Amino acid sequence: MTAGQDLRERREALVREHMASENHHDFEATLGTFAHPRYEIVPTGDVFDGEEAVRRYFEDSRTAFPDQRNELIALHHTDSGVIVEFDLRGTHQGPLRGISATGKEFTCRTVAFFLFEGDRLVCERVYFDAATILGQLGLIQPAPSLQDAAAGQEPR
Repeated sequence: MTAGQDLRERREALVREHMASENHHDFEATLGTFAHPRYEIVPTGDVFDGEEAVRRYFEDSRTAFPDQRNELIALHHTDSGVIVEFDLRGTHQGPLRGISATGKEFTCRTVAFFLFEGDRLVCERVYFDAATILGQLGLIQPAPSLQDAAAGQEPR
């Protein structure tokens, strides 16, 4: 095995451990996967930098979505990290930025960049379509599907 393959395998194992610990809400383990905890949530512009901020992110996001979980679709390796495609799922059961719980579920295709310095995880940068989640929660009018729009039908 080459040094590059070894690094790739160590990074992938760490990312898998990180994602599994998030699913089990074992946030001590999640924090332990970072050299320095940092989440960048691109659609909202939120940056949670450092252990205290990341713990607050876990508390706020899991209050709103206590069953929040990820379902891995694919891993892609780059020189600086691992890109992960996954479905993010959850049920809106608590307040979200002042919005009362809807009780509705969402599923949203998501991409996260796990950025490394060597074999040390230093940031998870997350991208998703907020309108997809808000529409499924009934908080905005969903856009018509491409098939409906092409057929001139109203949104479902």
